Amino acid sequence: MLRYSGAVRWVAAGLAIAWLVSCGLSETGSDMPELDYRAMVDDYVPVKLEADLNDLTDNQRAMLPLLVSAARVMDSLFWQQAYGDKNQLLDGIDDPNARRFAEINYGPWDRLGDNRPFLPGIGPKPPGANYYPADLTKEELEQAAASEPDLTSQYTLVRRDNSRDLIAVPYNRAFANELSEAASLLRQAAELAEDPGFRRYLGMRATALETNVYQQSDFAWMDMRDNVLDLVIGPIESYEDKLMGTKTAFEAYVLVKDRDWSARLERYSAMLPMLQDGLPVPAAYKAEEPGGESQLNAYDVLFYAGDCNAGAKTIAINLPNDEQVQLEKGSRRLQLKNAMRAKFDKILIPIADVLVAEDQRDDVNFEAFFANIMFHEVAHGLGIKKTLDGRGTVRDALKEASSALEEAKADILGLHLLASLTDSGAIPAGRLDSNYITFLAGIFRSVRFGASSAHGTANLLSFNYFEKAQAFSRDRDTGTYRVNIENMRSAVDALSGEILRLQGDGDYGRATRFLADLGRMGDSLENDLARLEDLDIPVDIVFEQEFVGAVQ
Repeated sequence: MLRYSGAVRWVAAGLAIAWLVSCGLSETGSDMPELDYRAMVDDYVPVKLEADLNDLTDNQRAMLPLLVSAARVMDSLFWQQAYGDKNQLLDGIDDPNARRFAEINYGPWDRLGDNRPFLPGIGPKPPGANYYPADLTKEELEQAAASEPDLTSQYTLVRRDNSRDLIAVPYNRAFANELSEAASLLRQAAELAEDPGFRRYLGMRATALETNVYQQSDFAWMDMRDNVLDLVIGPIESYEDKLMGTKTAFEAYVLVKDRDWSARLERYSAMLPMLQDGLPVPAAYKAEEPGGESQLNAYDVLFYAGDCNAGAKTIAINLPNDEQVQLEKGSRRLQLKNAMRAKFDKILIPIADVLVAEDQRDDVNFEAFFANIMFHEVAHGLGIKKTLDGRGTVRDALKEASSALEEAKADILGLHLLASLTDSGAIPAGRLDSNYITFLAGIFRSVRFGASSAHGTANLLSFNYFEKAQAFSRDRDTGTYRVNIENMRSAVDALSGEILRLQGDGDYGRATRFLADLGRMGDSLENDLARLEDLDIPVDIVFEQEFVGAVQ
């Protein structure tokens, strides 16, 4: 059996295509090599989502089934965006492990294997998923969008009419029945909400689902501070759109706040203007002021649905993505502590025990992992949102390159912020070494997500940049990596500045070349990741999250 799995799965994709061609077989035909579906499923270690609900009121407990049921609607909508008819696909798969793998991936393409098809008769995944006609090119879309700008809206599908002309179909029209159902559930939950801010947000988000206008509900979400329960729901991230990088994907998180951990984070929010001012770039690239109402909080997740549950699982959130809301209000950074802890214990520590120099392994700890992820989310809100030439947002200017570059910015700028706070005394001295060493271990974890993941590409970019800067060394005898602290700090500052300038300049050509040059995997890293595969270290987690109380 041929197994595309873990570290070698997405690296092997090109070799697999070559093998198929050399054998005279069709990549999409029934003669594709037999895959070990059981082993592919085992790349995801099961984790039961749990949280302490003892302090919830009766009303809050009654809200949970309504919120989870609304989240499940988002799950079904994401299936339609990512693939199409879920039931038709799953009902046609006889092998139970293959069916489970399709459920994990929300379709027949392996998300941690560079979106390679894993079922017979399935062709390559369209870059635009199911947002666009499969035969659509970027050039045709851009030409048509010159006279019909809704074609590039975040909240429309693109389809062909009877004359094969492109038309924009708003989400609230394409998915009218489903969104009406979700809106009704949110309004029922709002009637039970004891926190006035949460009640207002739920009502406004319900309206947003029905009208396709989300900005005001984003402002309302930013105004909430004291609610214990929280809900992220709607079309949010644009990672799934590899054609243009603009179409947003439906997802949902049902959350309960960890008040103790949130209190530890609160003090950093007031430091954002100082951190923006200290970015390692000329003044023009940091002239925007971060919103003054940004929040940092820790949550446990009760339910994941849609985009955030597909393939590699999200462990932290920085929202809203709306640039205007960020400039006026800032953003909320939500650290998903129970999911984060699961990845640390079940994946990162086993990786460190194999690839990190033995005398640096004690520096790989959960406090550093948590801090790195937290300041990754903080960094998303800093830097620049609109290009210096005034032509529009960075996201629009860099198109499909924007997601990976933004994730790389957040990774590296987060480390820069930790160093700045250490220098100022806001973070105790002596911890920075752990942040750097834990980050390197985290690179090995994230590059296994593959080239189809913006996070995987971002980490590969960081690895190659740091290797050239001698921020780490590899011992040939042991196959382990050692961080050079002094070189790492210099490289962090240099790479932070380079990415921030790329974003501010909005130079699409330079950005795509930058990603292409540094987004390649070398033989040494490929072989080291294969060692993790041989040891059956899982690539990611999959949730056990049956919520019995959900409305049917």
